[in-house]
Formats: sequence, structure tokens, C-alpha cells
Amino acid sequence: MNRDRVANFALPVLAITAALGLFGVFVAFSGVSPVEVWVLLFRGAFGDWFSWQNTLQRAAPLMLTALCVAIPARAGLVIIGGEGALVLGGLSCAALPMVVPLPANLAGTVAIAVAGAVAGAFWIMLAGALRQYRGINETISSLLLAYVAIGLFKHAVEGPLRDPASLNKPSTSTLADGLRIGGIAGSDIHWGLVLGVLACVGLGIWLWRTASGFSLRVVGGNPRTAQLVGLPASRLILMACALGGACAGLAGAVEVAAVHTSANASLISGYGYAGILVAFMARHNPLAVIPVAILFGGFGAAGSLLQRRLGLPDASVMVLQGIAFVLILASEALRDVDWRALAARLWHSAGPTNAPGATGDKLS
Repeated sequence: MNRDRVANFALPVLAITAALGLFGVFVAFSGVSPVEVWVLLFRGAFGDWFSWQNTLQRAAPLMLTALCVAIPARAGLVIIGGEGALVLGGLSCAALPMVVPLPANLAGTVAIAVAGAVAGAFWIMLAGALRQYRGINETISSLLLAYVAIGLFKHAVEGPLRDPASLNKPSTSTLADGLRIGGIAGSDIHWGLVLGVLACVGLGIWLWRTASGFSLRVVGGNPRTAQLVGLPASRLILMACALGGACAGLAGAVEVAAVHTSANASLISGYGYAGILVAFMARHNPLAVIPVAILFGGFGAAGSLLQRRLGLPDASVMVLQGIAFVLILASEALRDVDWRALAARLWHSAGPTNAPGATGDKLS
């Protein structure tokens, strides 16, 4: 058990370290010093209070979209459509005050957050239902549903829900001040970060300390055993998809209520896809999602600093994230390799047993 825990911690750390090294080689071809890039990455992410605010602001939606991947993964599903749940959650958050009069106070804010969570839960649960009842691969269906959600979002924002005052950039009506989510203690870090941390901790406790969480892990780890003991696999899988989708939908609602103040194209910023990387790097552990999301939120915050100081594209950190994703997938594949058995097999095939005289033959 201790060995597994060490591996769970060491492999992601090694993957991040190797990704930074390969990213340094990548930027070196642009004539930029890798050491300077590494220094600016961590300075832009964690160098001062302003950097920390930017980092934590970006980490909040990453935590929630990572849970959209991590919770269904515990049920044996690979869901990668969190971006769709996020944009529909943001759209529902912005649309609800336009169709239902809401009080401009905490109750109204809770209502629009719940609307976003419900929209996201329904969308991801749809992918789970297609898998359970129609046999459609959830990875493909969730990705395609994300594109459908983005199309619906653009149609609504540019059509029936568009604010006539938004000329250059179509958007919905701006949320009332009383419905917005403010910063913590006057900082730029909004309360969405607290929601993200609470969601990670709460779902972590549920997975590891409750009977239903244990049942879900049995369904994902050994479906045959779950079937033999009579666990309601379909119901648990749909519940996992609903919980994950609700987190991603809440991320969209938080982004609208705390950052953009309306639903517009800026909401489609890739947080849903970045959450896939965060979830895999955290090995689908809700508690581990918190530090990993902060790390990758920092990398995203440092992108503009790399652009200003070194002339690198702002999206160059996407290359770093892509390299890290490939390496973490490779490390997962190597995790199950029995290195001792492999070394013994290689030694047996190419070692002393094949040397002259090893089988008792005498040298002439």
C-alpha cells in the first residue's frame, strides 16, 4: 500500500518535471533560454500576491471541471465533455434572471448557481445514459455533446437571448450586482474557489467514507463483482455522471457570476478540456485535484508574462500542458509493468545463460 502511495505521488511529479524539461527544449528552438522560461513560469504563477490572485482565480473552474472527469472515472467512464457542461451551466446562469424574476441577494445567487449545476448534470448524465442504455462509447458521445452544447450556446447568445446593447461582442444581459459572486476580502479571488475546494473535499469524503461511494468504486473497478453482488450499476453510473456534470455546470455559472457578468464567447476558454489533464494528473482523486488545479492555473496565469517578456505566444503554455498530458498517460501505461520480471526475462534471454559454456558446453 505504501509503495502504491509513493507511486501515485512520484509519477505525476516526474511527469511534470519531464514536461518542463521538454518544454525547455521546445522554447530553445525559438532562441529563448529555457532557464529564463522556467523562472518566469513560476514567477508569473506564484511570484507575488497579484500572481497568486490570478492563479487561484483560474484554479477555481479547473477544480470543478476536473471533477467532471474524476467522478465518472471512478465508475469506469472516460468523460471528456466537461466544456459542454460548463458553457450550458454558464448559459443557464445568465438566462434564468431573464425569464424568472429573482431577488438580487444571496438567494438569487444560489438560484442561478443551482441552475448552472442542474444544466451541467443533465448534459453529462445524457452521455452516461447513452452508454448504459444504447451502448454508445461515452468518450465519443461526451465530446460530441460538448460541440453540440457550444453550438446551442452560440445560437442562444447570438440570437434569442442576445442583449441588444451588446454590439461588437454578442452576449446576454448583464447580471444584476446583487446576483454576482464577489471577491474574498476585497481581492480578485472570488468565492468560486471556496466552492471548488468544498466540492473536492466533499466528493472525496463521499467516495472514500460512504457506502454509496464504495459501491461506485466497485462498479468502476470490477463490474463483474458489482453485478454478482447486485449493485445497481446503471443508477450509480448515472449518479456519477450527474455529480460530475453538476460540478462543471457550476464552474460555468461561477465564471458568469464572478468573472464575465454575462454569457458570451469568452466563456468558451478551454477550462473543460484543461480539466481532463488536471483529473488525470491527480489520478481521479478529488483531494489531489486541488493542488494540481492550482499548479496548472498558475501555468495559465504565467502565459501572458511569457508573451510580454520573451515574445512567446500566450498559448505556448498549451504546449506545456499537452506534453504533460502525454507523459502522464505514458506513466499510467508504465505503472502496471512488472519491472523485476521484465529485467529477469531480459537477463535470461541476453545474459549469462546464453554465454559460451553457460549450458555446460566445453570450450575447444
